[in-house]
Amino acid sequence: MEINVRGKNIDVNPALRQYAEKRLSKIDKYIKLENLNCQVTFSIERGKYVVEVTIPLNGLLLRAEESAQDAFSSVDLVLEKLERQIEKYKTRLLKRDNKTEVKLNEPKDEPEVGRIVKVKRFAIKPMLPEEAAMQMELLGHDFFVFANGETGSVNVIYRRKDGNYGLIEPED
Repeated sequence: MEINVRGKNIDVNPALRQYAEKRLSKIDKYIKLENLNCQVTFSIERGKYVVEVTIPLNGLLLRAEESAQDAFSSVDLVLEKLERQIEKYKTRLLKRDNKTEVKLNEPKDEPEVGRIVKVKRFAIKPMLPEEAAMQMELLGHDFFVFANGETGSVNVIYRRKDGNYGLIEPED
């Protein structure tokens, strides 16, 4: 597994880089995949060290973010979070892609109401609503925009307050 460690407005010293690489290399034992790439970003927000880890898995993204007073502790916390996500979704990941063997956000400021403070662009790939729900959960978001593989139209899946999911489809 290739682990890319970088700092955002912070210098990542060699000891922290080595610790992050050593701890996050344990993900290799959960996911058996050629050319696995792990992006690790360190930053400081309100006096706490924030570490964000993103791992692309054959079209899915595994992502976790944690913060702590100590940079080393934040690495441990994010690893625990990733392990829980992998364990939670291992059966779905196995069903989705038999080639993958699974054993087991930027800082947010309070925006003014009604102002667009960020624009995000991403490729929309065709998938089933169940896959979109899993991707949404892996990213830790409340909604997810995707191209419905059955209808070809752009849909939005979202988490409802009752814990279930809602699907928004355009009218024909």
